[in-house]
Amino acid sequence: MTACAQVSARPTYAADQFVLVNGARLRFRDEGRGPAVLLMHGWTLDLEMWDPQVAGLRDSFRLIRLDRRGHGLSGGTPAAERDGADLAALCRHLQLRRVALLGMSQGVRGVLGFACAAPAAVDAVIVDGPPALDAAVDPDVPVERYAALARTQGIEAFRREWARHELMALRTRDPGMRSLLTAMIARYPGTDLRQPAISDAPAAVNLHCVTAPALVLSGEHDLAGRRRAARQLAARLPDAELAVVPEAGHLPNLDSADTYNGLCRTFLTRHLSARHPP
Repeated sequence: MTACAQVSARPTYAADQFVLVNGARLRFRDEGRGPAVLLMHGWTLDLEMWDPQVAGLRDSFRLIRLDRRGHGLSGGTPAAERDGADLAALCRHLQLRRVALLGMSQGVRGVLGFACAAPAAVDAVIVDGPPALDAAVDPDVPVERYAALARTQGIEAFRREWARHELMALRTRDPGMRSLLTAMIARYPGTDLRQPAISDAPAAVNLHCVTAPALVLSGEHDLAGRRRAARQLAARLPDAELAVVPEAGHLPNLDSADTYNGLCRTFLTRHLSARHPP
């Protein structure tokens, strides 16, 4: 049974909240007004990656962003196969009956898993920079080498190398966006990397049961494998469209925040307005 209980948050400028889910204390923020949209970040990042989206979309949507377990200020060990269940627990905690979902990179698995498990609760799905969902491991991320580096030289050595990976390369010169990314990588605890063995088996997702309309986003300059995975995912989902974010890499929400926000706003407004009239 899922244990879900509110605990007090540390003081912060943006009203962090915490919820206990199956032994892990998970951080989340709940901001804005309108239809609820749950946001799930990728590996080594945290909920603060969505700061530009909250600033640009909170006037029209209730944005609920979660630190995945083992990321940011959330406890537990990272486990992509549990992300969908964590989203479901957060929905129960906040008494949300219908939501839209936005997931990026590794967070795509949890978003699609939740949409498949509870299709009646999901009005729309946005996925951004998905990995190859059929692959046993992510070919773009040498997890075993990073794990060995973290165990032998420490987590800071891993953070320095990961910050140089192409997936973490920002094209924007905006110092605020660059500082935001640097701070997130510095906060990543790396508990999964310091374990003796790394479990990287992704949860299987039956894409045909994801019935909600979907928007698949891809940065123009993302890795070739990620752009290919985005095209394939858009083709396989029952009701999906593909959009490319110009002048952006794997983090288009930071590289081209205004364009990214505009694409999300247009898609969400189109699909949520009928279900959530003003």
